[in-house]
Amino acid sequence: QVQLVESGGGLVQAGGSLRLSCGTSGRTFSNYAMGWFRQAPGKEREFVAHISRSGGSTYYADSVKGRFIISRDNAKNTVYLQMNSLKPEDTAVYYCATGRRSSYSILSRDYDYWGQGTQVTVSS
Repeated sequence: QVQLVESGGGLVQAGGSLRLSCGTSGRTFSNYAMGWFRQAPGKEREFVAHISRSGGSTYYADSVKGRFIISRDNAKNTVYLQMNSLKPEDTAVYYCATGRRSSYSILSRDYDYWGQGTQVTVSS
C-alpha cells in the first residue's frame, strides 16, 4: 500500500519561510518523479513543482519560481518543498504526489498517489 504523508505546514507572516516534507512508503521511492501541488479555497488544484527521480531536474510554476525549492532524499524516501518569501496568495493546502511517468508534467492526471495535504496560511 502506497502512502504519502505531508508535514510542515502552518501559519506564517508574509515574507517568511516554511519547509514542507512528504514521506513515502509502499514503493521504491527513487523510481518515481515527485510533484507538489496546491489548492486554495474555491480554486482548482494547481501545479507547484516537480522533481525527477534522481533529483537532477526540477521544474516550477511561474508563480513560485525563484522563491520555492523542491528537493528529495532518496535514502529517506522523502521529498521537500522549501518555501521562501511567502505571500498571502500562497495560502493553500499543499499536496505531494508520485508521478505515473518519469517525464515532467504539470497535470494532476499524470500523478497517481497523493498525500492528505498540509495547510499553509500566509498572513499579510
